[in-house]
Amino acid sequence: MRKLVLTCVAAGAFAAVNAQTLFTYGPYSVNKSEFLRVYKKNSINKKPDMSEKELRSYLELYTLFRMKVAEADKQHLDTVASIERELTNYRKQLAKNYLTDEQINNKLLQEAYDRMKEDVRVSHILVSCYPGSDTVAARRKIDSIAAVIKSKAQTFEAMAALSDDKGSRDRGGDIGFFSALQTVYPFENAAYNTPKGKISAPFRSQFGYHILKVTDRRSNKGEVKVAQIMIQVSRSGGPEADMAGKKRADSVMAKLKAGVPFGTLVQEYSDDKFTVNDSGVMKPFGVGKMVPDFEAAAFAMKKPGEIAGPVKTEYGYHIIKLLEKMPLQPFDSIKAQIKRKVDNDSRAQTAREAFFDKIKSKNGFKEYPAAFTEVYNKMIAIPDTGANANTIQPDDFRNMNKPMFTLAGKNYTQTDFVTFMYNLTRGRMNGPKNAVTRDAYNLYVNNVVTDFQEHKLVEENPEFKMLMTEYRDGIMLFELMDRNVWSKASRDTVGLKAFFATRKGKYMWDQGFEGAVYKFKNKATYDTGMLMIKAGKYTEEEIAKAINTHERPDGVTVQRGHYEFSRFKDATLAELTANKIKTIPGENGAMTVIVAKEVFKAPSSKTLDEARGYVVAEYQDHLEKEWNEKMRREYPVKVNESVFKSMVGSK
Repeated sequence: MRKLVLTCVAAGAFAAVNAQTLFTYGPYSVNKSEFLRVYKKNSINKKPDMSEKELRSYLELYTLFRMKVAEADKQHLDTVASIERELTNYRKQLAKNYLTDEQINNKLLQEAYDRMKEDVRVSHILVSCYPGSDTVAARRKIDSIAAVIKSKAQTFEAMAALSDDKGSRDRGGDIGFFSALQTVYPFENAAYNTPKGKISAPFRSQFGYHILKVTDRRSNKGEVKVAQIMIQVSRSGGPEADMAGKKRADSVMAKLKAGVPFGTLVQEYSDDKFTVNDSGVMKPFGVGKMVPDFEAAAFAMKKPGEIAGPVKTEYGYHIIKLLEKMPLQPFDSIKAQIKRKVDNDSRAQTAREAFFDKIKSKNGFKEYPAAFTEVYNKMIAIPDTGANANTIQPDDFRNMNKPMFTLAGKNYTQTDFVTFMYNLTRGRMNGPKNAVTRDAYNLYVNNVVTDFQEHKLVEENPEFKMLMTEYRDGIMLFELMDRNVWSKASRDTVGLKAFFATRKGKYMWDQGFEGAVYKFKNKATYDTGMLMIKAGKYTEEEIAKAINTHERPDGVTVQRGHYEFSRFKDATLAELTANKIKTIPGENGAMTVIVAKEVFKAPSSKTLDEARGYVVAEYQDHLEKEWNEKMRREYPVKVNESVFKSMVGSK
């Protein structure tokens, strides 16, 4: 039955109005075009088999599927809380691919690729300002730094000492070369829109406020693949450690020039634990991925096989061998890769915002600022001290019912927003109240518009509607199958016992024994174990505990139960008798020891517990067949043979 669910889960209901009816099931009908769409979509091969035999076989599966979906609808399974949640989550996840302006998105893809053709070298100054912190002070500081640089009282490089970016401030703010899709979108925009030698105006990113200076531009160099020998130098070792590292690196270079293979020297000298076992080979990289000095040396080499070094970086000394140069690939060949990055980049918000603006415009979105101001003023007046400090009290807003905005003729009131904000913040105003309130309002508007459009997609987008219907039918059918077959077979203890009673002779033990099976890892553990087994005074647990120590936790495994001789590759087991010990040698010194308490020379019946897995599986098949027959009786199928015949042999 699981095969039926997986095969038929793609069912839909998007037939053309004048399509021919292929079959009816009870009061419902399915047309030819719907059946063909599902059949071709679920064809195992690229080209569907349109023979009568295969079409008949699939029709049998598909009619059952439609019956069971109809039954799930009759039982209103889509109102089950777990299914409602799953459908909502799926709708939101699926809608992400549709809630964007495709035209703008394509422009963003092309923009990213065009920028990838050029590398930009930038120095920057950062004044950190994370969400929820004081933006006013940060903005004033970056403006004052920009003013000093503009007045030429200090150079950009000198003022970089005030930057909150510890990684670049000691280098005058220099962060080296980078390309598109390697930093946050606002920073990338400022870098690519600022001419060489010029300084940008202050701008905001998720990290705070920046100003940047473009110090160089060059054509994209693609990627390089190199191997390296790294001589690590401790940063705390001082000049002596540096001199020792340089001396060691120079000796490696001398050996390379003398003809010693690069890979051999990697094994002997390299401190890079990530590449030492792969002849020093590193993953291909482009600009902005490595520290500047290493990157510059790698890209400066011209021909594969060329060696550069020793190159000093903050990590030590590197000897670099060029393996391959890989230029930027054509747009079409990396479009999918760029799209994945753009979709996860802040620039994707640009396309979403444009799409939301269209939705708002199309559906009469109108805001009422005065209503927001009333709520805003009350929010920022929440006390900072006392028992209810920084706590939202919904009852304080219960009489505020003015609309804050309207969408598609529906008003969204002050109370609606306060309820949303209360749930969002769990009633606590953590952070500046003015910023929290404005951010919560913007998020509320976005949530309302998103939810509105997600539901509209079902009406307006046939593909979205089809995918939602397929998923809905599928999860409802799984729920129905679980209730009627899968879980029922395990829960129905009375039915399972009665079913087992009619098939007792089917579940049999072959010749075998009841007892313990020890699996020793090697001869040492075997010798220890055999002494304890033969002593006859230790339990299986005591033997395992004595052998499996902290240093050797897997010396032996012990299992007790009923076993068939056929499970063990030893023909002499048929001669086993009760209370006897049998040793079976294994591979690599492992030993299996059988301690038989009782031996069965003839087949014997299994109990229900011993055969439970097999019985439950067979009982599930039995329940499913009964249920299928019940469905066929309740939803009798009538096939329009002339319409069916028209599909046979078609393309």
